[in-house]
Amino acid sequence: MDKNGRVLRFTLKPAKHQGAQSAELALYVVVLKGQGMFSGGDGQEKSFGSNSLLVFDPGENHMIRAVEEELVFVGFLRGVPGTREKKVGGEMARKRK
Repeated sequence: MDKNGRVLRFTLKPAKHQGAQSAELALYVVVLKGQGMFSGGDGQEKSFGSNSLLVFDPGENHMIRAVEEELVFVGFLRGVPGTREKKVGGEMARKRK
């Protein structure tokens, strides 16, 4: 992994959403499981499911909502200020201990 990169895993329960937000960097989202509604800067919701790749430009507002089943996706950011090389965190790190 790039020393300035970050990978974030998200799980949304049915009918839950991640409110509108934006990132200073480009955000790449890969849907791993489920069906979700995603909107970008134009505010128009579109449906995406497993194995979909979505790209949000730096500063672009985006919103993500689970539909009828659990939605699992990962977000990839590159060039995140303050990311520490070899830092391990999240559920996987806790399970290794």
